[in-house]
Amino acid sequence: MMREPDFSKSDGLIPAVVQDARSGEVLMLGYMNEESFRKTVETKRVTFFSRSRQTLWMKGETSGNVLDLADITVDCDRDSILVRAVPNGPTCHEGTRTCFRDAPSTTWSILSDLEGVIRERSKSMSDNSYTASLFKAGLDRLAQKVGEEAIEVLIEAKNGDTDRLLNESADLLFHLMALWEAQGVSLGAVCAVLRQRSSLVHSRF
Repeated sequence: MMREPDFSKSDGLIPAVVQDARSGEVLMLGYMNEESFRKTVETKRVTFFSRSRQTLWMKGETSGNVLDLADITVDCDRDSILVRAVPNGPTCHEGTRTCFRDAPSTTWSILSDLEGVIRERSKSMSDNSYTASLFKAGLDRLAQKVGEEAIEVLIEAKNGDTDRLLNESADLLFHLMALWEAQGVSLGAVCAVLRQRSSLVHSRF
C-alpha cells in the first residue's frame, strides 16, 4: 500500500519532484496539495497546485506536453513526493526537456529528445524535413527504410567496421522510432515491455 503524504505540514503544500520514468532524469519541481495529489493518482496525469494562481493546474494543459504518471512515492517523513512520469514533449516552459537545463544529458534523454523531434515533424509536415517526408510517403516507405537500415547494420557487423556499424545502428534506431510514431507506439511503451520481460527473467533465479 502506498504511503500517504501528510498534508497537515507546510500549509497543506508538499514539494513534488518529477523524474523521467525512463531515464531517471529530474525534470521539474512542483507543489501538490491533497486535491492535486488525488487528481494525479486518479487521472494518471501529473497535476500540481499553482502557488501564484492559487488553483490546480495539470502540467501541459495548454502546451500539450503532459506528464503521464508511471508511479508516485512518498518519502519516510511523508512531506515530499517523488513522481515518476513519462513526458510528452519538453517539460520546461522554455522548451527544454527539463527545467534543470544545465544538467548533463543522459543516454535516455537523447532518445526522449529524438522522439520529441520525430513527433513534431510528423505533425508539421514541413517540406524541408526528411522526417516529415517519410511520414508523407506513408507506412510502406517507413517499413522499407527500417528493413534497409537493418540490412546495413548486418553488413557492417559482418565487415567488422565499427564506425560504420555505429552510424548504421543510429540510422536504424531513428527509422524504427519513426515507424513507432506512425503506429502510435511510444518509446516508453517499448521500455515497459522490456522492463516486464526483465522482471520475468530475474524472477526465475
